[in-house]
Amino acid sequence: MKKTLFDLTKEDWNTLFPVELVDHDPNWKSIFEAEKHLIFNAIGSDRILRIEHFGSSSIPNIKAKPYIDLLIEIPENLLFDETLIEQFKDLGYTHFKVPAREGIDAYMSFGKGYNLDGVKEQIFHIHMCPKNNIMWEQIQFRDYLIEHQDRAQAYEDLKVGLAAKYRNDRGAYVLGKTEFIQETLKIITLNNQK
Repeated sequence: MKKTLFDLTKEDWNTLFPVELVDHDPNWKSIFEAEKHLIFNAIGSDRILRIEHFGSSSIPNIKAKPYIDLLIEIPENLLFDETLIEQFKDLGYTHFKVPAREGIDAYMSFGKGYNLDGVKEQIFHIHMCPKNNIMWEQIQFRDYLIEHQDRAQAYEDLKVGLAAKYRNDRGAYVLGKTEFIQETLKIITLNNQK
């Protein structure tokens, strides 16, 4: 029986898909736009309300994992909708439910481009949720780093250090960025109150 992404252990994920940062690629923007149009054309704007490119590949001039992260807004009634999940499977995506945890509501996550034989394809990550989900703060974070290159450079420096330390521990790499992201969101909130 063929192994699937769901058969992978945490160690398998960390070995097959280590944390590797590369220089920013200006083509990432057009790769995102093409995937965005593919999704809108296949699913429709009544079910998909908004698609944003976020994550480090959306921030010019900093190193990033060469993944395209998409944040997709859907109507609240479509969260965990089986028909919608099947439509994304038809586009080559694998669905992962992200359970609610401290301060974060549950949302839908999808991945595409992960090959178990090690062949590299463009990897896409989708985070899908209604507009009231805290995940949408990531757009403020993205926009702030685009406007403030010094903060973006500090983020890159942190990520490079974390990638060197946690090359084969994706969870620790992600957790290592949390404090920086939270501090940046506090800066944004303070600036908005002025």
